[in-house]
Amino acid sequence: MEAFESFVALALETEGFVVSEALKFSVTQQTTSGLQSHGYEVDLVGARGDRLVLASVKSYFGSKGVFAEHVAGVAAKPEHNKRYALLNNPLVRDTVVNSAAERFGYAVEQTELRFYVGKFAGRPGTHDTRVREWCASQHVGAGPIKVIAVDEVVEKVRAIATSTQYRDNAALVALKVLDAAGALKAPNE
Repeated sequence: MEAFESFVALALETEGFVVSEALKFSVTQQTTSGLQSHGYEVDLVGARGDRLVLASVKSYFGSKGVFAEHVAGVAAKPEHNKRYALLNNPLVRDTVVNSAAERFGYAVEQTELRFYVGKFAGRPGTHDTRVREWCASQHVGAGPIKVIAVDEVVEKVRAIATSTQYRDNAALVALKVLDAAGALKAPNE
């Protein structure tokens, strides 16, 4: 599990979800060379009695970040759009949502697609706003695609980190180490 995914898994647990690592779902599509099946990965799957969450997680901390055009599937270079096929390709996302709901015994209306973003491209209020608007316009399973940014994830994980109960979780322990060293305080505190 990638480091940011570990934080997202902890955040999902605060909502009462049992979280599984990445799972693949087969999607068959027509191509120029005929029908082809390909496995599309869902980074994290969260399940609780009333809800199934399929989470696409993109950290992009070491890059320019998440671009709105790529998420919406309208970038000039098709390879950029393909990174977000679970979000922007209706055949892929509907097949994955339906397959996951069936596999785990949920109704499609109980199945939610979420997009967790570590870093958006550009200045605040540019790509992040456009990604949120586009995702809000898409109806998948239980409703629109929910976009959750890194600050929302960290807020939930910090709440867990205040507990004195020990958990052997690398992301949680890293946060506790940084806190103990005073590295999580604002510079002027």
